[in-house]
Amino acid sequence: MSCQPLKGQKALVTGASSGIGEGVALALGAAGADVVVNYNNKPEAAQEIADRIRACGVQAMTLRADVSRENEVRAMFQEMFKSWGTIDILVNNAGLQRDAPFPEMTLEEWNLVLGVNLTGMFLCAREAAREMIRRGIRPEISRAAGKIICISSVHERIPWAGHVNYAASKGGVKLFMESLAQELAPHRIRVNSIAPGAIQTSINRGAWETPEALAALLRLIPYGRIGLPEDVARAAVWLASDDSDYVHGQTLFVDGGMTLYPAFSHGG
Repeated sequence: MSCQPLKGQKALVTGASSGIGEGVALALGAAGADVVVNYNNKPEAAQEIADRIRACGVQAMTLRADVSRENEVRAMFQEMFKSWGTIDILVNNAGLQRDAPFPEMTLEEWNLVLGVNLTGMFLCAREAAREMIRRGIRPEISRAAGKIICISSVHERIPWAGHVNYAASKGGVKLFMESLAQELAPHRIRVNSIAPGAIQTSINRGAWETPEALAALLRLIPYGRIGLPEDVARAAVWLASDDSDYVHGQTLFVDGGMTLYPAFSHGG
């Protein structure tokens, strides 16, 4: 891989003001892409990340949008196109949790999680795909007409009691991504997912911030460490680059072996 495999490309990362999205946005910038840092409610954090991306010698801008709202998504993409003309890379990262025991889960909690985690991917991917199809391949920039990367979860494969809305949303992402990949392949738009396992971010702080919690978590990770946003970010750069040009419709699990069901290494 060259030192700047994404040079000259225009990228948008949703939910990029913290956590995995922040890591991905920074890595894309370091790889040479101009990056839109999407956020919903952390403008100062998004601006700081954009400043760090610009320090790599590329362009960056912050755009606010709730990805579950069609009008806001359309306005975000229109602003990006007005400023930069097009999009080459979309990283569908925005996601959240609203956990509850199933009998106590409210319709609001269900709809919020599905709206951001799944409908948000649909709305953003649709806007990106329309532009990628319209523009076609720019061979001096990339072998593909565009790259769409969905940030899924190990819970597209592993059931998760107490998190039915979240697991359902990520199960939906799996077939959304695969069906989209099947449909967009003739346009030379590559679509893939990354499924992180336990990544050290604020969304799951309770699972790792005390020694006891971390020890319990590590029993689920055969590789023996919690993941970092950079682990996911490096995978995203590869999937966005021409080095993965023949990778399409795949989910790359970045999970330290969590999907190996480690409890079965001692019995079953």
